[in-house]
Amino acid sequence: MHQTQFLVREPLLDPQQRVVGYELRWQHQTGAPYTQAELEDLVSFVAGQVCDEERGWLLRDKTLFLQAVPAMLSTDALHTLPPQHTVLSIRTAELANPDTLAAVQALRAGGVGILLREADLARVGSRLGTIASYVEVRFSGADVASQARTYAALKQSNLRMVGRPVTTWADFDACAALGLDAFVGKLHLTPRPGSDGAGMNPAQTIILQLMQMVNANADIAQLESVLKRDAALSYKLLRHINSAGFGAGREIQSLKQAITLLGYQPLYRWLTVLLATASTSGYSPVLLETAVVRGRLAELLAQKPLGKAEAENVFVAGMFSLLDRLLGISMEEVLQTIQLSDEVQKALLERGGKYGPYLALAEACELNSSLVSSMAASLNLPPAEINKAHLSALAWTQNITA
Repeated sequence: MHQTQFLVREPLLDPQQRVVGYELRWQHQTGAPYTQAELEDLVSFVAGQVCDEERGWLLRDKTLFLQAVPAMLSTDALHTLPPQHTVLSIRTAELANPDTLAAVQALRAGGVGILLREADLARVGSRLGTIASYVEVRFSGADVASQARTYAALKQSNLRMVGRPVTTWADFDACAALGLDAFVGKLHLTPRPGSDGAGMNPAQTIILQLMQMVNANADIAQLESVLKRDAALSYKLLRHINSAGFGAGREIQSLKQAITLLGYQPLYRWLTVLLATASTSGYSPVLLETAVVRGRLAELLAQKPLGKAEAENVFVAGMFSLLDRLLGISMEEVLQTIQLSDEVQKALLERGGKYGPYLALAEACELNSSLVSSMAASLNLPPAEINKAHLSALAWTQNITA
């Protein structure tokens, strides 16, 4: 398949703000419906990237939501996706065709999830609960009482409700209170109200100190003495080095050995991820996952053009690009707290310099931005390469955030 389209994703959140799955689709500028061929290409491509013969499903506990049309419901690629992690979304009107209904029922019997779009919620009876597993509800802030009655009736069925578009945290809270199960919107880029100005906690302060020292090439004994002040951090480093298969042949129990084995650049990278995950400022967990995917995707895009070492810096820029929201402080304050190279700063402040364009492209893939195509062309990156990197970053992130 010669790919000319770009993959874009949107996370689905549960009421605890965790990412439970991703809706994947080709980016469409025209707004025209997807063709059977396009959707079959999407299923085949995704299956080839996130199902591994040896390692199985690479997205761990995440569910993929993919759009479907009747003609593709028997496509072979569907059988390579794990049914318990696959949800196909289909227009409710399509079920009027007996062949489509039979195909949907066969998929359901095999464990594949079915999400109904454009359903008449007032008429969703118990029968649809046996055909589908999810129903999409179009949430609006108006007439919440009437919506509450409809949702209460749906709660009595087996159908789980996916709300869209849920674009503000106030709407999110309203939907969670009304009993919706999952939410689609742009919340993954919006800090949760109430987390402003939380700043650094003690764990993050020590991590930052270590990052400064690694930057300054401090000797191993100095790094070890700072690490020893935080037992939890020391434990995490030893667990990381022993689980990452560094081929030491025996368990590493000394911090000095761990730092030596890991090396400074990988240690800095590990601390970057840790800095974000150590946030306790009431941030949304989806924000953290977005930061890790963004960092990894930007790094993968930069690896061939810039080389591995430079791409590591692009990863740091990607991870730090959401640190202001994760910590509840401005990006200027973040940059006053930690010394970063001029190139990383340019990328963070204006998406400029050597690294900025890769970070901007990774962001555009989250936003379904119309700029994806022109950005990719300016970096000489073909769609297939970007799409592979996108799914690879998603898979990598599941291991990191787990």
